[in-house]
Amino acid sequence: MIKSIAAAVLGLSLSLGLWAKTEAPQQELPAEIKALHWQESGKGEIAGKASIQIPAGYAFLGQSDTSKLLQAFGNPPSSNHFLIAPKSLDWFAVFSYDDSGYVKDDEKIDADELLKSMQAGDKAGNEQRKKLGLEALYTEGWQVTPHYDNNTKRLEWGLRLRDESGAKNVNYTSRILGREGVMSATLVSDTETLAQNTAEFQKVLTGFNYNAGQTYAEFKNGDKVAAIGLGALVLGGAAAVATKKGLWGVIAGFFAAAWKFIAVAVVGLFAGIRRLFTGKKAEEPGAQS
Repeated sequence: MIKSIAAAVLGLSLSLGLWAKTEAPQQELPAEIKALHWQESGKGEIAGKASIQIPAGYAFLGQSDTSKLLQAFGNPPSSNHFLIAPKSLDWFAVFSYDDSGYVKDDEKIDADELLKSMQAGDKAGNEQRKKLGLEALYTEGWQVTPHYDNNTKRLEWGLRLRDESGAKNVNYTSRILGREGVMSATLVSDTETLAQNTAEFQKVLTGFNYNAGQTYAEFKNGDKVAAIGLGALVLGGAAAVATKKGLWGVIAGFFAAAWKFIAVAVVGLFAGIRRLFTGKKAEEPGAQS
């Protein structure tokens, strides 16, 4: 279970995410968090392009409420992020859509070359981290080699990283190809339960569907074709770098945005969100949709 979150960063290919496992005193849930509309059934609509079935025991936040939640953690306003999580908040996933166009999936992925490119970009990435007051991060290798499923049109990979102290973490990212662009689905999980949470995340993704007219198979001549291939999608998501101190989790970068996205929270705050579903606090007016 996620013990606490120290920090997370979302952005272009230099985006970074940080979490801490250290315990903190339980905090009263801020009013803006209590007022969020957690959708607990049906389908969550994503960017007007897709939807995801909300399984029993899960909750979804739409664009506005996801933005409010992330702003409550110290972020600038966002307009293209959506969130789904089990009510336990053992993990959560953030979705973002990029209308880059139809990405041809006939490119052969050279994992070794991609890794070299990522590692070569560490210097520039760490210069940006320094400006943000964050310590350097280094790309170590693949936890899960980039692989593309032609049936689901999903490109997935896991990246292994370390910080200056030698602490390590793994980031897991999924790109779902569509007719007009790509949906990014980023799993945020602690390392100890990564395998279990990845399995749950992938199960939840089976409930993801593009809207009619937006599926990859519905491409027509004349549609916008992206100037990038599968390899570039991996490099764009190399933003998904994070450190581990005691326990650091991750939240990947979204290649569609050129700015940094920082989220800060502590265990008490997430315990408070859990109470919206599992405790007496859940009955408070405005606590749920």
